[in-house]
Amino acid sequence: MIIRFGYVSHALSLWDCSPAKTLTFTRWQKLDKEERKAQLLHVTRQNLEHTLRMIHYNIAHEIYLYRFSSSIVPLATHPEVMWDYRTPFKELFTEIGELVKKHNLRTSFHPNQFTLFTSDKQHITENAVGDMNYHFDMLDAMGLSDEGIINIHVGGAYGNKQKATERFHENIKKLPSRIKKRMTLENDDKTYTTTETLAVCEKENITLLFDYHHYMANHEEDEKIEELLPKVFKTWDWVNLRPKIHVSSPKSEKEFRSHADYVDVQFLMPLLTYLKELNMDVDFMIEAKQKDRAALKLCEDIAKIRGVKRTGGATIEW
Repeated sequence: MIIRFGYVSHALSLWDCSPAKTLTFTRWQKLDKEERKAQLLHVTRQNLEHTLRMIHYNIAHEIYLYRFSSSIVPLATHPEVMWDYRTPFKELFTEIGELVKKHNLRTSFHPNQFTLFTSDKQHITENAVGDMNYHFDMLDAMGLSDEGIINIHVGGAYGNKQKATERFHENIKKLPSRIKKRMTLENDDKTYTTTETLAVCEKENITLLFDYHHYMANHEEDEKIEELLPKVFKTWDWVNLRPKIHVSSPKSEKEFRSHADYVDVQFLMPLLTYLKELNMDVDFMIEAKQKDRAALKLCEDIAKIRGVKRTGGATIEW
């Protein structure tokens, strides 16, 4: 079994390298036409250049999983601002994508919790479609639209989970098929369990991205990981990719749903033990506060288990 480790968005080990510098709509409104354009270009260039720095950092440290920031392009989906960000940064987008492909990195996006398809309000669904289009467009600009994924949650229950699920199946029809093919759904920590998310995925032919921490926070007594994971992993065949799992551990017993700075190996042991039994190669996306530091530390910690061998900067074999 081989496990590779990755992190979300921002390599904390690099100085001043946030890929999510912002330009708020309030600030944008106060600028004149030329200043607006200049600021949009300035902030976007910073975010792309920082993303490029992190791709080089990942290559150097043999970190093969990376989640792009959703905030690379400021105000990209704001109805009063929507602008052409691809043309001025064609070379930067291309350079990032070519590096990803050359070094066999695995990349993804994770839009925020407001990108959902269970609402009964039309504008929320339209905004979700617009946001998914934006994320797909960035993958396309990088030449990664045939391999990158865009992960979201099912959405809210609005007091009636069955009706909300029915709305998901109806509203998702508005998402272009080329984008739906790159989409994954994640079980969440409060509303939709893994079993419920899997039912949606199987009906829509959407891959399920399993979140272990969320499963531990939100599952029924009869939901056994050894029964769920084979079904979850089967959905990855649809996109011909190695299964990916979101990994984090609780900040505390009191704040169980909050992510800790690092990942506690003991919290993961039931998952690791079962994966070892399956002898299944998987990728772990680390969702800890210390990001790249947490990913490398978890790799190091798991490598201390008897029989486990560290075979790269962020890869182990067991």
